[in-house]
Amino acid sequence: MKITRIQTIPIRVPLNPDLAIKSGRGGSHTDSPFLLVKIYTDSDHIGLGEVSCTPRWSGEDQTTAAHFINTYFAPLLIGEDPGQIESLTAKFSHPVANNYFTKSAIEMALWDLAGKVANKPVYELLGGKVRDSIPTKWSVSGQSPDKSAEIASWALSQGFKKLKVKVGLEPDSDVARVRAVRKAVGPDTKVGVDANGGWGISSVAVSTIKRLMETSNIYFAEQPVPAGDPADLAEVRRAIDLPIIADESIYLLSDARALHRAKACDVFSIYIGKAGGILPAKRIADFAFSVGLACTVGSNLELGVGSAAMTHLALSSPAIAPDLYPCDIIGPFFYESDIIKPHQNLVPGRATASNAPGLGIELDDDKVSYYTVR
Repeated sequence: MKITRIQTIPIRVPLNPDLAIKSGRGGSHTDSPFLLVKIYTDSDHIGLGEVSCTPRWSGEDQTTAAHFINTYFAPLLIGEDPGQIESLTAKFSHPVANNYFTKSAIEMALWDLAGKVANKPVYELLGGKVRDSIPTKWSVSGQSPDKSAEIASWALSQGFKKLKVKVGLEPDSDVARVRAVRKAVGPDTKVGVDANGGWGISSVAVSTIKRLMETSNIYFAEQPVPAGDPADLAEVRRAIDLPIIADESIYLLSDARALHRAKACDVFSIYIGKAGGILPAKRIADFAFSVGLACTVGSNLELGVGSAAMTHLALSSPAIAPDLYPCDIIGPFFYESDIIKPHQNLVPGRATASNAPGLGIELDDDKVSYYTVR
């Protein structure tokens, strides 16, 4: 079997305006540009991938992703055996640096193809299930205290058991927001916070986290300071008796090793997009497992294709600890619609996968056409 062509489809899907994300990274996330990737073969099999291309998060957009795929990556892949995933993806680093979300979509599509050819779900190709389902948590936007409390109450009514609240906007308003959420959900619901690096420096992060611990009984703090300085993150960890999750600080395995050496965090939030694919993300998880660190799966609000890939990774990785740190496999809930055909593998508070081959999902062609950017 050989790859015959690669198709890219730019789409843009609006978020439900009541759930639009406001975070410590700045701005408000109201819609999402994606690039769907379809890898065709000389058989009937087609592999599906998804580029999350919100520039604020990834530094990539639909134009750059399509350009790099069509100009640089497609010539490397056409005519090749799609089953040689590692050797094919190893070629990506030569013509184009970085752009991990773009590279991840191609790798994701190759795994989907491999599963379809083998008539096995991707989680079987990754070593098999270590759990039957994945607990997920809801991410409460950094809105006003009343609005955030309303979103948190809605999330619990939908079936989510644990939450995280976006903070990092301004310490006093952060404390007020989390306090309002705590009051709305009661004392027994687990609530963490995610600053997206917005507190700026370790001293502000430490003082604000201590206030949140005293007033709202939070159980973790995610990315309290900006990425790029593991020592600063380590300073927060030393000062706070609370699990610290690294998110923006970790893209690659080399980042994971640096964070571990610095003793900067307790948990890695890994993304297929940030890592450059399913296998690179799994290698980060495997490293974490080898050094006694936990992992969760983070999100930048993927649609159904990306969410399916995240689910297969989390089902097959023992380092991912969703019972302690539920995963953020929740992207499709934020949108007015998805672009895959309905399935019951993603419900509020829990994600799982069927035993269908590959990623186990099918595009809804009518929805794809409706959301295509022309």
